[in-house]
Amino acid sequence: MELDHIAVSGETLEEAAAAVEEALGVPMLPGGQHDVFITHNRLLGLEDGLYLEAIAADPTRPAPDRPRWFDLDSFKGPARLTNWICRCDDLDALLAALPVDAGAPVSLTRGDLRWRMAVPADGKLPFDNLFPPLIQWHCDIHPASVLPSSGCRLTRLVVAHPEAMALRDVLAAHLADARVVFEPGAAALSAEFDTPHGRRVLR
Repeated sequence: MELDHIAVSGETLEEAAAAVEEALGVPMLPGGQHDVFITHNRLLGLEDGLYLEAIAADPTRPAPDRPRWFDLDSFKGPARLTNWICRCDDLDALLAALPVDAGAPVSLTRGDLRWRMAVPADGKLPFDNLFPPLIQWHCDIHPASVLPSSGCRLTRLVVAHPEAMALRDVLAAHLADARVVFEPGAAALSAEFDTPHGRRVLR
């Protein structure tokens, strides 16, 4: 598995996008709608094949018949960095190999994009939602490859949690990324970037 993208959640998409733009000093681009979970997003291309999404429940459509991904049904408060999503080549095999329940695969589409993502039935991921959602792309394109560069490069992603070392150990056999750091503390994510405006931090 490897880091695919990171997500900033908000009570509204406007709040989520504004939090990213204020923190990094660059504009986000239009994204789209997600039919199964009734969410919508905006996107930002990062260096090194990564991207960032601002995401929120879509109030213009009826609620889904299942809990939303990223535990968005429970999201409250200021927009903030909530998820780091990792991709893999064989989602079923990875889920079977993990010692925690990271969810069941759900097939999804948006435009020309096709993918499967592991989503828990209640929308809540292990380790207070700080376990990375797992994704397997089933298309020839990747969002990062079609987004213009923002000039922002992720340099460090800090995953803080009271059981951070246990989370690190669960992922150790599957993830090797020097940018991802696990630290004991209150459950939270923070990301450091090199940007056109210098070093910036997104929380």
